[in-house]
Amino acid sequence: MGRADGMNYAPAGKPKPVVNSGEFFFAAMYLDHGHINGMCNGLTEAGAVLKYVYDTDRERGEAFASRYPEAVFVESEDIILNDDSISLVAAAAITSKRCEVGLRCMDAGKDYFTDKAPFTTLEQLEMAVEKVKSTGKKYMVYYSERLHVESAIYAGNLIKNGAIGKVINVMGLGPHRIGNPESRPAWFFEKESYGGILCDIGSHQIEQYLYYADVKSAEVTYSRVANYNHSKYPGLEDFGDAMLTGDNGATNYFRVDWFTPNGLSSWGDGRTIILGTKGYIELRKYVNIGVEDNTGDNLILVDETGEHFIKCKDTVGYPFFGELILDCINRTENAMTQEHAFLAARLCLECELKAERIE
Repeated sequence: MGRADGMNYAPAGKPKPVVNSGEFFFAAMYLDHGHINGMCNGLTEAGAVLKYVYDTDRERGEAFASRYPEAVFVESEDIILNDDSISLVAAAAITSKRCEVGLRCMDAGKDYFTDKAPFTTLEQLEMAVEKVKSTGKKYMVYYSERLHVESAIYAGNLIKNGAIGKVINVMGLGPHRIGNPESRPAWFFEKESYGGILCDIGSHQIEQYLYYADVKSAEVTYSRVANYNHSKYPGLEDFGDAMLTGDNGATNYFRVDWFTPNGLSSWGDGRTIILGTKGYIELRKYVNIGVEDNTGDNLILVDETGEHFIKCKDTVGYPFFGELILDCINRTENAMTQEHAFLAARLCLECELKAERIE
């Protein structure tokens, strides 16, 4: 998928199977958000086989299934849930419905992998927490702006190796292009359906902060939302920002918006700046404006030895997907802990609930 279209942006990496062919089967359901493309790309590149596709839109579902050699479109989610060979269900339903889909999958004995944001209410989160406890199944989340970006993964490795010392602040910028609003589905503009901007695309920013700064709990210091320029769609929040403070003292500021101009070659100039006690890292994830080679996945490291510009494409790959497959098989938590996935979800919901509305 082209990098100009954020909703359908689907990174493609090099195949790196962690299982033999036919060893791990998964299904895809509810294709309401284009992130399902990236989710399935990552899993199949890691060796999983997409066996079934189900969607309420038959034409969309059949077209999706046709891109995978062994995938078959089915007319009911029950076919998927009743097939014992399916270990994992990937889904990108309308945000407010993601929890109910996940609960059904977990009750059927499947691990669940959902697009972000995983919930729109704290009540949904609590139901999922209880379901994980009662079933022992996973409720994993596709926080793609870290998991499916090589520069973001490269940064994590540098931080683990002490390249910038102790992380004390993470600043994230997550601009997105709305494009032609008329081309968006109706639920995109209904806050009760998408959860609000801090819940939705803000979830990426919070997850990265928790990961890079090794935060195990945090408080929302302040949060704000606005609809500056889309009065035709009163349910849309086109701007939001927030600050958080972690249990270890590390702080976070992030801004998300729907104001990427059409002149940018990417759907958004996503950037992250990670400040440590011995240096800092800047990620220019999707585009590097102002230079001849404006492609993304750029990492800038400034440390005690100097200034370093690193092109990260085709370096570290996307290890999350293979780790997730092995976690499902071995019942481990190497890809992402359940606690981490749920903490990011809780904080983005709290940001939205506490947000001051800028008129």
